[in-house]
Amino acid sequence: MKNRILAFLEGLTNYDYALFGGIFILFLLLLVITLLLRKKHIISTIMLVLSALTLFVGPVVGYIELHKILYKNSCVVTDSKELTFTPAVVVTGTITNESKRDFSTCTISANLYKVSGNVIINKLFMLNPFKKMSIVENNILKDETRAVKIIVEPFNYSKEYNISLGADCR
Repeated sequence: MKNRILAFLEGLTNYDYALFGGIFILFLLLLVITLLLRKKHIISTIMLVLSALTLFVGPVVGYIELHKILYKNSCVVTDSKELTFTPAVVVTGTITNESKRDFSTCTISANLYKVSGNVIINKLFMLNPFKKMSIVENNILKDETRAVKIIVEPFNYSKEYNISLGADCR
């Protein structure tokens, strides 16, 4: 857990710090307004709840949306093949940089999900892949499309499954 937190903190950019600072200033502003309107109980209670939501929900939602905008990319699976003599699956696909900036590193992940006949259970399976493998691609320029190949091993699953590609770029 400690390593995950340290890796997250090392990966923060100046945009992230500006976002977190802006959210904290908004929290303080809403708190001051709450104190100024303390005689009006309903409005001050609403402002207090809004300031608490800003402090706890704002950074999470802001971070996710900021990275969707700044580091926009698309990954497409073009082919997948189970190897015959080795317990592995080869996943080929493409990653396209759709943002207005160059990516220095992209961690591209192939996720394999179980499939069932039930739509609700399939949605639950999407939350927790049974196999995941990642690679790192460096220096992807804006509007560049790059072919990727990921070998997922060991792979001993004999039933039906789905594959998805995703990328976390910086």
